[in-house]
Amino acid sequence: MLIDHFLEDATEVDVDALCDGDDVVIAGIMQHIEEAGIHSGDSSCVLPAVDIAADVLRTIREYTRKLAMALSVRGLVNIQFAIQRGTVYVIEVNPRASRTVPYVSKATGIPLAKIASRIMVGRKLKELLPEQVASGKDLETGSHYFVKSPVFPWGKFPGVDTVLGPEMKSTGEVMGVADNFGEAFAKAQIAAGQVLPLKGTIFLSVSDRDKEGVAALARQFVEMGFHLVATHGTAMVLEQAGLQPERVYKVKEGRPNVVDLIKGDRIQLIVNTPRGQDTFFDEKAIRRAAVLARIPTITTLAAARAAAEGISALQQGTLSVVALQTLHADRVAVV
Repeated sequence: MLIDHFLEDATEVDVDALCDGDDVVIAGIMQHIEEAGIHSGDSSCVLPAVDIAADVLRTIREYTRKLAMALSVRGLVNIQFAIQRGTVYVIEVNPRASRTVPYVSKATGIPLAKIASRIMVGRKLKELLPEQVASGKDLETGSHYFVKSPVFPWGKFPGVDTVLGPEMKSTGEVMGVADNFGEAFAKAQIAAGQVLPLKGTIFLSVSDRDKEGVAALARQFVEMGFHLVATHGTAMVLEQAGLQPERVYKVKEGRPNVVDLIKGDRIQLIVNTPRGQDTFFDEKAIRRAAVLARIPTITTLAAARAAAEGISALQQGTLSVVALQTLHADRVAVV
């Protein structure tokens, strides 16, 4: 009998590591931008992690080493963790390569698949990565942040619902690189076809469990010069926080409603987090209209906060350009 327990408001973390039976080297600890519960293939993630406490990172490293050794891994292992209020939970352990290996290899400049292949035929980490084995440190990314973002096929399927969940919907991946998280996220979104607006109007409609954090997010958007539009419940929360959003009807409440604003080109970004079956009709109508109008739509508060950082970075000036060959010029080739 399998009993599942869903963790509300948890941060998901992906870890790729190498093990040869004697030593373990952690290649990367990737912090997901969407919360736990969104399929890992549909969640953007950042390497290195941006806001995970040092003691939690130590626990993740300890669990990774113990699990890799206990499973007698020879090569790569991928482990998914969830962090809820400082407690680290293991979601799953995959003693194999994962879709994040190419991404981590590019971020660290170390060919993980090549090293794993060497280990599988009897080579040792002390020979291949002697510095990391001796120090016990993770592979390094230098002074840059690397953001992996999924590419979705919404434009090819106008009738599809864009809400994210445990079922994977993405069809590709891109990576953004910069010396700060905001710019790296913005680059990844641009590459994935989600062009973040620099001005205009943002529509906000969030679930009850997200209302506690929406005011701080909304204030950040206002400080960047955006106008806010919100449905009744979200607008009340924003007004209590001293903000002045424009109120708009839900689809079933009357006209003009939010879909009318989307069709009238009055909305430049949508933040709409799922609320359950009772508001399913409204939410699906909003997301479908957004796909047709090619308006970026964000369905988690965590991703909306990342988008705010990305917009702030874009507003501050021209994006920087850096080649991976330049970043990793000092890396020694694995033989």
